[in-house]
Amino acid sequence: MRKWIVAAAVAVIATGAAGAGSGWGAAPPVVLGVLTPLSPPGDPAAGQLIVQGAQLGEAYINGVMGGVFGPKTSCPQPATPVRIAVEDDSGTPEKSVAGFRRLVTEEHAVGVFGAFHSSAMLAAAPLADELGVPYISTQASAADITAKHFAAVFRTHPVDPDRAAAWLGFIQAQNWHKIALLAENTDYGIGLAEATKSLIAQRKLAMTLDAVIFDRTSADLTPQLLKIKAEKPDIVLNVGVGTPAYLIIKQAHDIGLFPQTPMLASYDFPVRPEEYWKNLGPTGVWLAFISYFHPRMALTALGTWASVEYAKRFHSTAVYSNLNSFGDAVILAEAMNQACSRDPKRIIAQLERGRFDTWIGTGATFPRAAGVRWHQWSPPLVILQYTRPDETYDQAPILYPPAMKTGAFEPAH
Repeated sequence: MRKWIVAAAVAVIATGAAGAGSGWGAAPPVVLGVLTPLSPPGDPAAGQLIVQGAQLGEAYINGVMGGVFGPKTSCPQPATPVRIAVEDDSGTPEKSVAGFRRLVTEEHAVGVFGAFHSSAMLAAAPLADELGVPYISTQASAADITAKHFAAVFRTHPVDPDRAAAWLGFIQAQNWHKIALLAENTDYGIGLAEATKSLIAQRKLAMTLDAVIFDRTSADLTPQLLKIKAEKPDIVLNVGVGTPAYLIIKQAHDIGLFPQTPMLASYDFPVRPEEYWKNLGPTGVWLAFISYFHPRMALTALGTWASVEYAKRFHSTAVYSNLNSFGDAVILAEAMNQACSRDPKRIIAQLERGRFDTWIGTGATFPRAAGVRWHQWSPPLVILQYTRPDETYDQAPILYPPAMKTGAFEPAH
């Protein structure tokens, strides 16, 4: 799989370079590393979407931007193309560390992005500091990624406390009080359970939380789900990633827990409709889920370009994983142009002090802020629900936040 993706990346590089003309300088291309899950036990579908977004970013940088540096910037260096180099972290800490090291020491990447699994991201974060190379979390949300204040680590994805605040706000709006949370035993799962518990206490909410942690490698979650069913919660929070997320839905359905009891998925895997409905069929109806993008959201000019070009190149509708990966590639290119340098340490310094165009919002910044806001920029976060088979996420109503609401939560019927 990795060979196929690298080959596809090379094809996009050639297209982007050709579109920029023959004005490249003699300097070698600037390498941007993509470290993402492309095989189990990680979520390879998410990784492939991230790689596609990176390829689109490469095409934009080499085509529309004319590469980095050059006459379109204030930099004295000649225009230089970028190329992406891809490594598969399989969603595991050990492969993440090895992949990061290969990207930097063998491919000479000046920046790395694409992280999806929090445990994998956290494992490589100390190495990013050691090597002095910026590492952007594209879709890993554990609080410690930014809370530990790594010098070289940045994030363009909602942090766990934001996710907990969103679903607790939604739960409060539904007048529900009894919450069951089933979470995998990873930094992501445990972190979300802790963030939710902490926020309930901090805000003195009239809610109870029963958090059940399961082994990520387990194929039978029936005992945990039966325990949850016996407690008769108002809602079940599904904090599995990849295969476990689907197992929770299927096995909860088998025992009559879902959809009789509402379920909210903790991330946006349902926005891949072909995969989602193939795995679940009618069982997937009535699931609510968190997403970080909906086509009703207003995009920047950069985001509009990415959305239109993605449809042309990949014959599909762009989703968050594509758009955020694309944005991370462009942010690194903009940081190089602002710093007039490909030196990773100067890129890190510029990321801290600059403002960068991206696919949504008024510009990304990465201040040395307190706590989890260190080097953190967050896109919007919404809650959607599927209410009929084969629905696509652009058709799904937005349930939360109130300012963006397009429909009400529907119980199973």
